[in-house]
Amino acid sequence: MKPQISREAILMHPRALRVAVVCGGPSPEANVSRASSRQVLDALASLGHVMELFEYGHSVMSALIEFVPDVVFPVMHGGPGEDGTFQGAMEVLCIPYVGSGVLASKLAMQKPLAKLVFRDAGLPVIEGGALKNELRAAEDIVRALGVNLVAKPSSEGSGLGVTFCSSVADLEAAIADAQLYGRDLMVERRIVGMEVTVGVLDTLDGSYAFAPVEVATPAGSWYDFEHRYTPGLSDHILPARLSTEVLAELMSVAVRAHRALDCRDLSRSDFLVDERGGIFLLELNSLPGMTATSLYPEGAFHAGISFPALLDHLICRALARGPG
Repeated sequence: MKPQISREAILMHPRALRVAVVCGGPSPEANVSRASSRQVLDALASLGHVMELFEYGHSVMSALIEFVPDVVFPVMHGGPGEDGTFQGAMEVLCIPYVGSGVLASKLAMQKPLAKLVFRDAGLPVIEGGALKNELRAAEDIVRALGVNLVAKPSSEGSGLGVTFCSSVADLEAAIADAQLYGRDLMVERRIVGMEVTVGVLDTLDGSYAFAPVEVATPAGSWYDFEHRYTPGLSDHILPARLSTEVLAELMSVAVRAHRALDCRDLSRSDFLVDERGGIFLLELNSLPGMTATSLYPEGAFHAGISFPALLDHLICRALARGPG
C-alpha cells in the first residue's frame, strides 16, 4: 500500500514557500552533501518554491535570517549538520526544519549511544561497544570478542574510517587511525552477511518502512565510500533477495529503531543479514543521502513516491510542525 502523504500545509500557505537548502560544512562527507543538495534543488525547482542554497559556515546563520525562510531543508552529512548542532541553531532561531530534532540527531550520530538505546529497546545489535583511543585495550577487546572484528569511528558515516580486523595488530592500527576522525571508536564482532538498508518515512498514517534494499558489490569489496558514490560500483536490488518473513522483520526493526531514537520525518537503518537469516542492526542515519546513487530516494520511488513528491512531503511536515 502506498504511504499517505499530503500537501495540506503547503496548499493553505498564502504564497510560494521560501525554502533554504543548507549543505557542505567541515565534515569529510561535505562533498556528498553538496551532491545531495544539487539533486534536491533540481527536484524542488518543479514545485514552485522560492529556493536558495546555503553553504554551511560561519556566516550561514546571518544569511538564513536575511533570507527569512519558511522552512530549512538541511542536506548535510556528518557533524555539525547531522549531529544536533545545526538543529539546535534552528531551534534558537525558531525556523522550522526538515528532519529529526536535537537529541535524536545527536543519538543517531553517536553510534555507541544509539547502540545502547537499540539494545534497551530489544533490537538485534552486534556484540561490542565503544572503545577509547587506548592501544593497551586492543588485547582485552580481542580476548572478549574474538579476533574477527570491525572497528569504526563513533560518529562518522558513509563507511569512512571502517577497518576490518583479524589480529591484535590490525585493531591497534585501527585505534591509532582513530585520531583522523576523533578519539573514540566502536568495535564490534564481525558478521559476514548481506548488506541491507531500510528507509522509514513518517506519513499521515504513522511511520512507514520502505522495502528493504540489498546492496551488492563486487567480490572482495564492500559498500565503502567509493562503492557508495561511484555509479556502477554497486547494485541495488529491491526488494532484497530474502524470505518474506525476513523482509517483514527488517521493516519492523527499522520502524522500531526510528521510534527508539525519537526520530521524525525520515531515517534509514542499515543491517547485515547472515546466511541463516539472522538480522543485525548496524546504525541509523537521521539525514539519509539524496544523491543520484542514494538508497533512500530509491526506496521511496519503489513505494510509489517520486523524488519531488518526497521532498514536498518533508517540507510540508516541517511547515505544519512549525518552529521549536
